[in-house]
Amino acid sequence: MNETVRRTYDIVLFGATGFVGELTAEYLAAHAPADCRWAIAGRSPAKLEKLRERLIAVNPACATLPILHADAADPASLRELAARTRVVATTVGPYVRYGEALVAACADAGTDYADLTGEPEFVDRMYLAYDARARETGARIVHACGFDSVPHDLGVYFTVKQLPEGVPLRVDGFVRSNAMFSGGTFASAMTAFGRGRQMLRAAKERRLSEPRLVGRRARAPIGAPRRSRETGTWALPLATVDPQVVARSAAALDRYGPDFRYRHYAAVKWLPVAVGGVAAVGTAFALAQIPAARTWLMSRYAAGSGPDEERRGRSWFTVRFVGEGGGRRVFTEVSGGDPGYDETAKMLAESVLCLAFDELPATSGQVTTAVAMGDALLERLMAAGVRFRVAAVRE
Repeated sequence: MNETVRRTYDIVLFGATGFVGELTAEYLAAHAPADCRWAIAGRSPAKLEKLRERLIAVNPACATLPILHADAADPASLRELAARTRVVATTVGPYVRYGEALVAACADAGTDYADLTGEPEFVDRMYLAYDARARETGARIVHACGFDSVPHDLGVYFTVKQLPEGVPLRVDGFVRSNAMFSGGTFASAMTAFGRGRQMLRAAKERRLSEPRLVGRRARAPIGAPRRSRETGTWALPLATVDPQVVARSAAALDRYGPDFRYRHYAAVKWLPVAVGGVAAVGTAFALAQIPAARTWLMSRYAAGSGPDEERRGRSWFTVRFVGEGGGRRVFTEVSGGDPGYDETAKMLAESVLCLAFDELPATSGQVTTAVAMGDALLERLMAAGVRFRVAAVRE
């Protein structure tokens, strides 16, 4: 962020009364340093006041927590919000529908920005529209600061650090979880499914606009379905935003070597479950192409809803990585609790605390978590209970 401007707040959480927004606010109430000047923001003062009352039970100091009015449909309110804080965290999605005005405001104001998007089209559109302006003002625009894509981006970063420097590297990631999703997550997924042509167009425009790597290569091809001997599971390619984020980190950081490749998979133990999962995703994608069917599906999961605390308490995730290069092979793992909500709230909160208070590399523009925060965020998450470990090394 442009430190020449004194701001009223260190962090503002926009969308604080949504499902993940409330969890993020609770995490900040419990873990933000005492001298952190933070505020909650949204379009309903009444809902924000109710949230503040609940936060007092977490931390009595929240009795004076500031409440700010801002609305995704009111760009002027977002410009005012961005001008008053050093860092903005936003949980307001689907981002392709509601997110652009806040990115624009932060890019203009030199304000650091973090969100939870897993929408490739939104990320590409924001790069095309606001990366250059953010570089001018010093703003760091950091998308995908939740389960999309922190465990994968930092997990690969952690794995690469265990491998030799200056050699071609190959990393495969295998994701497992038993978690449920919320209405907001489902809405974002269905919105993305229904915008396939727009997503492909944005990706093509970005490829034509981005500077090409010279003397290095970083890529994330879609792998083929296969039986993974390394994990003892069926590996199904995941065409999510995560491998794109990893490839952008690799392109920006020389530590990933002269020729880097990452493949991203869902790991499924039983073949019938794997086949059923592919069929379910294919059916959802097909239905999302029909506006009436998409509307009906989205109505089945109310926005702002999600699994209760007891169900989240039973949820977990693991991402196992197999990395090789320079004659060494390493097996690493990132794991934690409920990925979509409890851990995502933790990841977003720790990301904005990291942006606000840690010594970080000099970056600006649209950057990934590994590029913007790297070791600092890795250390924060490990201290907060997200496990990063080396399982085995073979020379």
